[in-house]
Amino acid sequence: MAQKQNDKKEIDGLSFEQTIESLTQIVDRIETGQVSLAESLEQYEKGMAMIKHCRGILLDAEKRIEQIAENEDTPDEDNGGDSDNLPF
Repeated sequence: MAQKQNDKKEIDGLSFEQTIESLTQIVDRIETGQVSLAESLEQYEKGMAMIKHCRGILLDAEKRIEQIAENEDTPDEDNGGDSDNLPF
């Protein structure tokens, strides 16, 4: 149980890219038979936690994108409501 909590803390500290890299390494080790069956199961469980972590990061990114899009759809009062006159 303590190991699972340590794994969760470790995973939570990883970026999306770091997590994908770790997942790739886990898959490679399992597919090439570099680990025992018991270790494969532990690595599989860790991999599933990593996938959950990645999904959370992606959901947060999606929410941010939706917020940005909503702000773009709202007329900007500083330029008289005409968003076509923005300098960018």
